[in-house]
Amino acid sequence: MASDGSEEFKLVSPSISNEGRLPRNYTDEGQGAKKNISPPLEWYNLPQGTKTLALVVEDIDAPDPDGPIVSWTHWVVVNISPSMKKLPEGFSGNEEMGGEYVGIKEGNNDLKVPGWHGPRFASNGHRIQFKLYALDDEVHLGNKVTKEKLLDTIPGHVLGEAILMAKY
Repeated sequence: MASDGSEEFKLVSPSISNEGRLPRNYTDEGQGAKKNISPPLEWYNLPQGTKTLALVVEDIDAPDPDGPIVSWTHWVVVNISPSMKKLPEGFSGNEEMGGEYVGIKEGNNDLKVPGWHGPRFASNGHRIQFKLYALDDEVHLGNKVTKEKLLDTIPGHVLGEAILMAKY
């Protein structure tokens, strides 16, 4: 429970346990059509006043060839309606999804293309952080959504954060 006695804002996946291994079909190292599929995500107990949700998924252990460890962005998703309770497996890039998914916008990952792009590493032991932000207002980031634009826009608007951590 949260400190105020309410239920904790949570982000979970039916396919990934917290601190568990990221299944291969969600990575760049899967087989054929079973690779780079965006994982299913579910959330519970949104903070009161939530008007929209935003998701950032990054490898928080990515090495910079010229320096220290920096994060690598795998996925950015903004303007998720608070009436939604999940993103289904394979949501990313699926333009046939209508209904409640219509207003959602996928931002650019660090490959400079929109949508999910799973990890591919020369070494294991990386942590993939899925962070869901509950916001008190929609974000307007223009045509090109990036993690940097999102994080520059949301200070003062974050009502809560929920994290799911996977290992690769």
